[in-house]
Amino acid sequence: QVQLVESGGGLVQPGGSLRLSCAASRSLSSINDMEWYRQAPGKQRELVASVHSSGTTNYAGSVKGRFAISRDNAKNTVYLQMNSLKPEDTAVYYCRALDFGVWGQGTQVTVSS
Repeated sequence: QVQLVESGGGLVQPGGSLRLSCAASRSLSSINDMEWYRQAPGKQRELVASVHSSGTTNYAGSVKGRFAISRDNAKNTVYLQMNSLKPEDTAVYYCRALDFGVWGQGTQVTVSS
Protein backbone atom coordinates (compact mmCIF):
# COMPACT_ATOMS: atom_id res chain seq x y z
CA GLN A 1 0.00 0.00 0.00
CA VAL A 2 1.01 3.64 -0.27
CA GLN A 3 0.07 6.95 1.33
CA LEU A 4 0.26 10.27 -0.49
CA VAL A 5 0.59 13.75 0.99
CA GLU A 6 0.19 16.85 -1.16
CA SER A 7 1.58 20.28 -0.33
CA GLY A 8 2.36 23.59 -1.98
CA GLY A 9 -1.10 25.01 -2.56
CA GLY A 10 -2.10 28.54 -1.70
CA LEU A 11 -3.39 31.86 -2.97
CA VAL A 12 -1.73 33.32 -6.05
CA GLN A 13 -2.52 36.17 -8.42
CA PRO A 14 -3.44 35.51 -12.05
CA GLY A 15 -0.30 34.98 -14.08
CA GLY A 16 1.60 33.66 -11.07
CA SER A 17 3.18 30.28 -10.40
CA LEU A 18 2.98 27.52 -7.82
CA ARG A 19 4.69 24.17 -7.44
CA LEU A 20 2.73 21.35 -5.87
CA SER A 21 4.43 18.35 -4.30
CA CYS A 22 3.11 14.86 -3.66
CA ALA A 23 5.19 12.78 -1.26
CA ALA A 24 4.73 9.01 -1.36
CA SER A 25 5.28 6.68 1.59
CA ARG A 26 7.00 4.08 -0.58
CA SER A 27 9.50 4.07 -3.39
CA LEU A 28 8.15 5.69 -6.55
CA SER A 29 10.14 3.17 -8.55
CA SER A 30 7.45 0.64 -7.55
CA ILE A 31 4.66 2.84 -8.95
CA ASN A 32 4.21 3.06 -12.71
CA ASP A 33 1.70 5.86 -13.09
CA MET A 34 1.33 8.98 -10.96
CA GLU A 35 -1.39 11.50 -11.67
CA TRP A 36 -2.58 14.95 -10.65
CA TYR A 37 -6.31 15.68 -10.61
CA ARG A 38 -8.28 18.74 -9.62
CA GLN A 39 -11.82 19.42 -8.52
CA ALA A 40 -13.41 22.85 -8.63
CA PRO A 41 -16.55 23.66 -6.60
CA GLY A 42 -19.61 22.14 -8.22
CA LYS A 43 -17.57 20.31 -10.87
CA GLN A 44 -16.36 16.78 -11.38
CA ARG A 45 -12.82 15.79 -10.59
CA GLU A 46 -10.70 15.99 -13.73
CA LEU A 47 -7.33 14.61 -14.73
CA VAL A 48 -4.75 17.37 -15.10
CA ALA A 49 -1.53 15.52 -15.81
CA SER A 50 0.11 12.12 -15.54
CA VAL A 51 3.64 10.77 -15.59
CA HIS A 52 4.71 7.21 -16.24
CA SER A 53 7.84 5.60 -14.83
CA SER A 54 9.25 5.74 -18.38
CA GLY A 55 9.02 9.52 -18.23
CA THR A 56 6.08 9.79 -20.60
CA THR A 57 3.78 12.64 -19.63
CA ASN A 58 0.25 13.61 -20.60
CA TYR A 59 -1.70 16.80 -19.99
CA ALA A 60 -5.24 18.05 -20.18
CA GLY A 61 -5.69 20.47 -23.04
CA SER A 62 -6.56 23.29 -20.66
CA VAL A 63 -3.14 23.17 -18.96
CA LYS A 64 -0.84 22.07 -21.78
CA GLY A 65 2.04 24.48 -22.15
CA ARG A 66 1.46 25.97 -18.69
CA PHE A 67 1.81 23.01 -16.30
CA ALA A 68 4.63 20.48 -16.03
CA ILE A 69 4.55 17.20 -14.14
CA SER A 70 7.72 15.49 -12.99
CA ARG A 71 8.80 12.75 -10.63
CA ASP A 72 11.88 12.42 -8.45
CA ASN A 73 12.23 8.76 -7.56
CA ALA A 74 15.11 9.50 -5.18
CA LYS A 75 12.81 11.71 -3.11
CA ASN A 76 9.66 9.62 -3.67
CA THR A 77 7.96 12.83 -4.78
CA VAL A 78 5.90 13.93 -7.76
CA TYR A 79 5.69 17.61 -8.65
CA LEU A 80 3.28 19.77 -10.59
CA GLN A 81 4.79 23.08 -11.70
CA MET A 82 1.98 25.47 -12.57
CA ASN A 83 2.76 28.66 -14.48
CA SER A 84 0.61 31.40 -15.98
CA LEU A 85 -2.16 30.52 -13.57
CA LYS A 86 -5.71 31.58 -14.34
CA PRO A 87 -8.75 32.01 -12.10
CA GLU A 88 -10.25 28.91 -13.71
CA ASP A 89 -7.35 26.87 -12.31
CA THR A 90 -8.82 27.39 -8.84
CA ALA A 91 -9.55 23.96 -7.37
CA VAL A 92 -8.46 21.36 -4.86
CA TYR A 93 -5.57 19.43 -6.41
CA TYR A 94 -5.10 15.75 -5.66
CA CYS A 95 -2.39 13.30 -6.55
CA ARG A 96 -3.11 9.67 -7.25
CA ALA A 97 -1.07 6.50 -7.49
CA LEU A 98 -2.93 4.76 -10.30
CA ASP A 99 -1.45 1.33 -9.62
CA PHE A 100 -2.84 1.36 -6.07
CA GLY A 101 -5.96 3.44 -6.60
CA VAL A 102 -4.87 5.68 -3.74
CA TRP A 103 -5.55 9.41 -3.41
CA GLY A 104 -3.93 12.10 -1.32
CA GLN A 105 -5.94 14.47 0.87
CA GLY A 106 -5.69 17.36 -1.59
CA THR A 107 -4.27 20.86 -1.50
CA GLN A 108 -6.22 24.03 -2.28
CA VAL A 109 -5.10 26.31 -5.10
CA THR A 110 -6.83 29.68 -5.40
CA VAL A 111 -6.03 32.04 -8.25
CA SER A 112 -7.44 35.47 -7.57
CA SER A 113 -6.48 39.12 -7.55
